[in-house]
Amino acid sequence: MSQPIAETPVDAPGPEELARPKRADARRNQERLIDAARQVFTDQGVAASMESIAKTAGVGVGTLYRHFPCRIDVVEAVYSTDVEELAEAARLAVAELEPWPAVVAFFDAFVRYARTKQTLLGELQKAFEKDPELQSRSREKIYDAFDLVIDRARTAGVIRGDVSGSDITQLMAPVCTNPSVSEEQRLLLISMILDGLRYQADPAATS
Repeated sequence: MSQPIAETPVDAPGPEELARPKRADARRNQERLIDAARQVFTDQGVAASMESIAKTAGVGVGTLYRHFPCRIDVVEAVYSTDVEELAEAARLAVAELEPWPAVVAFFDAFVRYARTKQTLLGELQKAFEKDPELQSRSREKIYDAFDLVIDRARTAGVIRGDVSGSDITQLMAPVCTNPSVSEEQRLLLISMILDGLRYQADPAATS
């Protein structure tokens, strides 16, 4: 069994190199590495070796370290990408779906996001300590995503009128990230939250 590679290799890139604009192929490599890291962390846990991530991405480990000099950089990149994808899921749901189906679709997207966050939770605490702004920026993006979907549904009268996106986030987050909640129970609790959202909604809008 291969041992995890040291956190920072001797040939890690310096600040000037990291600040240069990325070429198209470099961006593709970075996206491939993030996708591979998400898959490896899901399959092997967050302690999986950097070597495994590089192998899954189909690149050399040197390429991985050029993009992400330390393990915590990979964790941050996976998490930040998932937050951005969640925000994009909210925008797409609002643009393409009717208000209530948009709520359901966004809940599904949040469950997918939360699965990765649950896997990374321990390492994310270190990342948040290293960069407190990462946590606050991410939280605001998630609140904004929920607000986008929930405010539209509330205006349309398909959910109750006394809830906000931050209210729903507080309900959903513990359900989706608590490791003691089974998948079967998680689905039941989410369906209960959805039922609760429709309680006292405008009957004309939900009929």
